[in-house]
Amino acid sequence: MFDWEEKPELNITPLVDVMLVLLAILMVISPNIVYEELIRLPKGSAQKELSKIPPVHIAISKDGEITVNKEIFQADSFADNFYRYAQTLDTEATVMISADQSLGYGEVMSVLSTVKRAGFREVSLATAG
Repeated sequence: MFDWEEKPELNITPLVDVMLVLLAILMVISPNIVYEELIRLPKGSAQKELSKIPPVHIAISKDGEITVNKEIFQADSFADNFYRYAQTLDTEATVMISADQSLGYGEVMSVLSTVKRAGFREVSLATAG
């Protein structure tokens, strides 16, 4: 006959095995699932062509020589001469200033302010890597 005192046992080992197999399958497949959202982008004008503006390189030596695109200027007359020279350049160009590390902060900042006053907006200070 039936023993009412006996407690039933729940064997979950097959359930865990099935879940681990499903998890492994999901982990293998999930990187390959690609969701694609279709969006409509606005049309750009085909007439405007981007032009590459060459950058302006300024190098300041410890002797006081300032070289702008292979043109040499002296530090004491740089402001006036660069303003005249800048009329031949495109003010949309990026200006890269590199200076000798022995120069003082004020000397580099005076060149930077001269370049800004000449109309250049994108000016960056180059550093040695």
